[in-house]
Amino acid sequence: MGGCFSKPKPVELKIEVVLPEKERGKEELSASGKGSPRAYQGNGTARHFHTEERLPAPHPYPGAQDCVEAAICHVKDLENGQMREVELGWGKVLLVKDNGEFHALGHKCPHYGAPLVKGVLSRGRVRCPWHGACFNIGTGDLEDFPGLDSLHKFQVKIEKEKVYVRASKQALQLQRRTKVMAKCISPSAGHSSSTNVLIVGAGAAGLVCAETLRQEGFSDRIVLCTLDRHLPYDRPKLSKSLDAQPEQLALRPKEFFRAYGIEVLTEAQVVTVDVRNKKVVFKDGFKLEYSKLLLAPGSSPKMLSCKGKEVENVFTIRTPEDANRVVRLARGRNAVVVGAGFLGMEVAAYLTEKAHSVSVVELEETPFRRFLGERVGRALMKMFENNRVKFYMQTEVSELRAQEGKLKEVVLKSSKVVRADVCVVGIGAVPATGFLRQSSINLDSRGFIPVNKMMQTNVPGVFAAGDAVTFPLTWRNNRKVNIPHWQMAHAQGRVAAQNMLAQEAEISTVPYLWTAMFGKSLRYAGYGEGFDDVIIQGDLEELKFVAFYTKTGDMSWLTGKGS
Repeated sequence: MGGCFSKPKPVELKIEVVLPEKERGKEELSASGKGSPRAYQGNGTARHFHTEERLPAPHPYPGAQDCVEAAICHVKDLENGQMREVELGWGKVLLVKDNGEFHALGHKCPHYGAPLVKGVLSRGRVRCPWHGACFNIGTGDLEDFPGLDSLHKFQVKIEKEKVYVRASKQALQLQRRTKVMAKCISPSAGHSSSTNVLIVGAGAAGLVCAETLRQEGFSDRIVLCTLDRHLPYDRPKLSKSLDAQPEQLALRPKEFFRAYGIEVLTEAQVVTVDVRNKKVVFKDGFKLEYSKLLLAPGSSPKMLSCKGKEVENVFTIRTPEDANRVVRLARGRNAVVVGAGFLGMEVAAYLTEKAHSVSVVELEETPFRRFLGERVGRALMKMFENNRVKFYMQTEVSELRAQEGKLKEVVLKSSKVVRADVCVVGIGAVPATGFLRQSSINLDSRGFIPVNKMMQTNVPGVFAAGDAVTFPLTWRNNRKVNIPHWQMAHAQGRVAAQNMLAQEAEISTVPYLWTAMFGKSLRYAGYGEGFDDVIIQGDLEELKFVAFYTKTGDMSWLTGKGS
């Protein structure tokens, strides 16, 4: 990964995987749209989106009356490596000086709107201060995730030692730019039962794969199928903002998919994959042939196996409907969260202002212990206790008791009985790959799909990405790891798309995740599983610190601070 994170330089073994020529010629997809046009319409139901509607692509400088131009500073006002947020009439611009050249870009990260002036400038890229998205200052293009959109790049000129910027009024107001994409030239034709690209799973990996194919000029059919009833949405927000409605979480509007010919099948479950005949079978019996396949099914939450597990008002947070219902049931009542990982702690933090009481049940001694270590876990636990969260540690649920079928009490193995009107279970997840067990696609002993650095499975033409895969992590000596981060799923989806087009791209991004609780943010970069030591700099009690998780030949780091 280039740019703004620096890390120790471990011994690195580079592996290059190249498709054999005979397979490349047989399997390669055409970026010019010359592949055989084939279609799929999901049994004629409303879950299928057609491609006849098109979104206009506005020119960034449609005319003088639509632009604003002004002198914004003197050439000596900025030193090399400096950034400044400046007003330009209709909006703000991020002005950057790098290697003696000025660049003007959108000033907010398109992901969540972070002010990029507070980010880091390095090696020709600016990195978002909140979640780590990285943008090329020469083009504005998104080069590292999370997020889908790029920045607008504005015209800069120097006259009489003054820096002038010219920008579209519309671009100043939008503060985001979708990359130019090809459109599908093979519109749906009746009930065709084949497609050029089939993507199983519509999370970050699946959506980014589809968008990358269009950005790279691929104009044949793409079908994206999902078990969800919604179009692709921002799943990490579910546990951070349980009140959020589906339309607020949507990553792209319905019109976007129509415009670029990305066909989305909702509530569509794949039950069998026949790699020999390049065919999948859906639960309703429909069969669909493919040329290239991306498997991005994600994971399934682990459930409680205790007595009373079938009672009402016990949830895992998988959909907006789950999250919304938990909030409704918790208002002014008693909530219990089982599991003190990221999901469970985010839910507990959100419910403290809604519920009468919030209790957390966890098998470990401290929250986040295996991931963040004992000291950081205790500091976070204290913050929660200061916000009225009650912890029951080193115990498990032995029974869920109901009254008239609805949850009333959670009984612990420690013999404690906790009042509960709603319970959220966040005790981990398993890869949702059961439908692959009868295929010839390799699964490891835990059910994950092993891939190489190009996101290829053991089967030619079949790729996998997201939470359900293990892949070689370069700076862990190519150890196969599973990293179920939102940011990593984006990166893997892009690499998979590039290699569907025989571009021989490899996954190289640094893993990154984030969370926010009680106005405090935590950001974690790297892969620290099995760390040997934790080095803390700063004030851990005030949660203004950096923690370095070290292991022989490697280092990961965590920052914590107030919002």
